[in-house]
Amino acid sequence: MNFLAHVFLSGNNTPLAIGNLIADRIKGNQVKKLPSEIQKGVYLHREIDEFTDNHPIFKECVRELFPKYRHYSRVLVDMYFDHFLAANWQCYHPVPLAEFSEDFYVKLEVESTQFSDSIQNFIRALIRYNWFDEYRTLEGLRKILSQMERRTKFPSNLAAATEDLHQKYPYFEGRFFEFMTELISFTKNKLA
Repeated sequence: MNFLAHVFLSGNNTPLAIGNLIADRIKGNQVKKLPSEIQKGVYLHREIDEFTDNHPIFKECVRELFPKYRHYSRVLVDMYFDHFLAANWQCYHPVPLAEFSEDFYVKLEVESTQFSDSIQNFIRALIRYNWFDEYRTLEGLRKILSQMERRTKFPSNLAAATEDLHQKYPYFEGRFFEFMTELISFTKNKLA
């Protein structure tokens, strides 16, 4: 899962959500330097990633994209699933996505000063480009993938992946709904 899903799965706990959001940028023992609730978010992120990477539905979706996108396939499925979460937000959360995002961004910005420059740069980009809301549409997703494509070391053609999503939209959307039900249940058990 990608950024929106990790924040959503953290419930109403902002420090947990922040740790869950920045976890991929925290290496090794750096996690021990963070406040305990943010540490818990980093660990929750890792458990969500392990669950996701080993789930048969996620693996099936990755296989669908692998011939064309190779090792970027996993990233694309994460992005597709964040798109479906944003596009169907009202099914999962009582607060509209725009309001949820704005509220989280404000809290995130307040907390961001305690992080490294690279994490602060990531947070600024997330907020400036309003990634959570951009995930909602295929055009928004294409913009985010274009930004990512410019930063890849090898030719990735990531932005073109929105066309593949458009062509197989019902397939990926159906898999998302099945998977998300199980992921929410898994996360609730971890948080209990």
